Amino acid sequence: MQVLTGQLVSLSALVFCLIAFASRQDQRLMRWLLAANVAFALQFALFESWTAALLTLVVILRIVLAQRYPGNRWLLLLILSLNFAGAWWTWQNWHDLFALMAGTLGTLGMFLLRGIPMRLVLGAAALCWMMSNILIGSIGATLAEGLVCLTNAITIWRLRRLNQALPELKQPPD
Repeated sequence: MQVLTGQLVSLSALVFCLIAFASRQDQRLMRWLLAANVAFALQFALFESWTAALLTLVVILRIVLAQRYPGNRWLLLLILSLNFAGAWWTWQNWHDLFALMAGTLGTLGMFLLRGIPMRLVLGAAALCWMMSNILIGSIGATLAEGLVCLTNAITIWRLRRLNQALPELKQPPD
């Protein structure tokens, strides 16, 4: 029953992720990522993947802080430290490496980058989360991360096309 509940929770995360990465506006992307990561954290806990669950909670904190304090090097270091400490504290096996890589990439992308470069790094983080989900057997979350990668790639393509057509418009309105 616990695994079935985890699968269902991961499907709700799928919906939130698709809405997030379809957005061309960074603030809207971040709001929907918060909702998706609450569902992902719950899903990882239901699958007893404790490193991924804890690092997903750090992701939620990171999203809030990166929105309010973009580029803040001290908060970047704090979140990276929380990622490494959390992974060390909950480490179960080599599978946890993918959650750690995802958390690290996402932290660097959100604090240091915006627009297309941020989405490229978040796409790499999504690939790491997808691997983590494959290894624990989460069908819904694996599908969610795969669709996140696809949706993110399409949005990057749309943003590049828009930037070529209207170079004076760096970030389109929502």
